[in-house]
Amino acid sequence: MSDNSKPAIGFVGLGVMGGAMCRNMALKHDGDIIAFDSQASAFSVLDGTKAIRVDSLAEVAAQAEIIFLSLPGGPQVEQVCLGASGLTGGASCPSVIVDLSTTPVEVARAVAGRLAERGVEFADAPVARTREAAQRGELSIMVGAERELYERIEPLLCYIGSDITYCGGVGCGQVVKLVNNALVFENTMAVAEMMVVGERAGVEPSVLLDAVSKGSGDSFALRNHARKSMLPREFPEKSFPPEYVLKDLGYVLELASQMDVAAHVTQLAERYYAATANNGWSGRYYPAVIEVVDRNIELAPPAEGATKD
Repeated sequence: MSDNSKPAIGFVGLGVMGGAMCRNMALKHDGDIIAFDSQASAFSVLDGTKAIRVDSLAEVAAQAEIIFLSLPGGPQVEQVCLGASGLTGGASCPSVIVDLSTTPVEVARAVAGRLAERGVEFADAPVARTREAAQRGELSIMVGAERELYERIEPLLCYIGSDITYCGGVGCGQVVKLVNNALVFENTMAVAEMMVVGERAGVEPSVLLDAVSKGSGDSFALRNHARKSMLPREFPEKSFPPEYVLKDLGYVLELASQMDVAAHVTQLAERYYAATANNGWSGRYYPAVIEVVDRNIELAPPAEGATKD
């Protein structure tokens, strides 16, 4: 690279969120952007930018100093970072890998340890907010890393985020992101229940949302998911489906168990979103949970041992 402000950036994973983030980086960064995705169709999101498409992880590792990941979950992050055909499996390694995905806390810390043995620094920097926020470059980003590394990557994160929080050492970004996700999933579920109760009791849902938004029952889920999705009953594909919710809730419950916390509310949310995925809304936007409530779909019983204190 020519100077510290213009490192060659690699980006792996051009899905709904990753594609938007990579596009913003390609439009804002003065240095090279090296992009990879296993699906050829994913690269269309970068049309009209200077991003350079490559065909393998090895090519990303050879050309980029700092590589960002946006992947489905922990197994994919481990494979991309540490696999034989991954970013550190060849002759060239990046100096830094920044994971924007949501993974288990222990995976982030284990990957960081193994990368350190290979001379690669690691930060977990999961992102929050909607696809539209990703397109605008206005994500909230929660970072776990050594302070010096955080200060090095923070200007690059500003390409994709408007609110960047240093949460502590490696893994702390994932802790905060998992807490954030659990709260919004649980709040969406609670709003769905009360929308159905209110409507059946004679209050128009739009009136209910207007009134509650002016009081202490207001929330991000009410102002966004309820108004934009649950009110019109529109649950598009290629958004955040209940299967992704279940993945993240599984990570939260795993962390809660490790911390010796009985997370009963999160366990109930897991049952609600499992019913959403299993009763016709698989692959659809997860606020479809209101349909489970409205149709009185029976929830599966709690997993064995789930309610143990």
